[in-house]
Amino acid sequence: MPSHALRLLLRPILIIPLFVTGSAAQSRQVNGSKKGNSARASAGRLLIIDAHTHTDFSGELDKDRGVLITRKQYFEEWRRAGVVGAIAHTHSEGEASPDLRDRNVMSCVGIDVQPNVSLMEEGLRSGRYGCIKIYLGYVHQYAYDKNYEPAYKLAEKYDVPVVFHTGDTYSSRAKLKFADPLTIDEVAVDHPKVRFVIAHCGNPWIESAAEVAYKNPNVYLDGSALLIGNLDRMPRAKVDAYVVRPLAWIFGYLEDPTKLMFGSDWPLTDINSYVKPFKRAIPRQHWKAVFHDNAVRVFKLSAGSN
Repeated sequence: MPSHALRLLLRPILIIPLFVTGSAAQSRQVNGSKKGNSARASAGRLLIIDAHTHTDFSGELDKDRGVLITRKQYFEEWRRAGVVGAIAHTHSEGEASPDLRDRNVMSCVGIDVQPNVSLMEEGLRSGRYGCIKIYLGYVHQYAYDKNYEPAYKLAEKYDVPVVFHTGDTYSSRAKLKFADPLTIDEVAVDHPKVRFVIAHCGNPWIESAAEVAYKNPNVYLDGSALLIGNLDRMPRAKVDAYVVRPLAWIFGYLEDPTKLMFGSDWPLTDINSYVKPFKRAIPRQHWKAVFHDNAVRVFKLSAGSN
């Protein structure tokens, strides 16, 4: 395996697989993997953990998809896609969100500029929360800001992962410089006992996100919301360009099938329509790892069942 420094020098060359067909890219990924193959998916239906959802169930109509944001819609999409568990992200420590642990949904406590440490610890101690979410870009401070240090200490104490929003934002008020996934490298090095997840693969800075995860053994990626909406209604060429080929490149660069997790970002994205291109990006023998096992391990979630 080339050194990290050499790989960085080769990055202008490594971007080429983004523009080749999915089958060719996957062939290189399988042949180039140096850390072993994950177990093949079972002969039955693939069980899926959705590592990135939101469950505030406002009851409002999603303007992009034309569906109601309800508990009924959420679990109906689970059923269609074969989802057996999920991670639900809240937006602040005090946000009222449903407790869905009986459905194998783990909640991430979202934190603001300065975390409410006592409230966070209470939720982590009780099991109400099983991870921490930091909204880089929406909150105008870097991942390595001293205000987040108490959150990282709690993550280590309770052995829970920290998820970062990275990349593009859903708000024009957000500041993108804070959402650059390269900034995660610093906290990963300074907190080697904490598991960190880069949400959205840092899109559009997927190369930086992939390198940070490749370099640091405690950093993982979720591939949620590279496109939003119902992907079944989009031209296949668009889905291939903005979902399949980027994910295939990321997976190949990582050279480790344990690093990437499926996520949809529901309700922004129809779950089943996102599963399909995600599958096209990942060699079949690694589906079980990417769609299920990695999230179970990183988040310490129940494996779930049909």
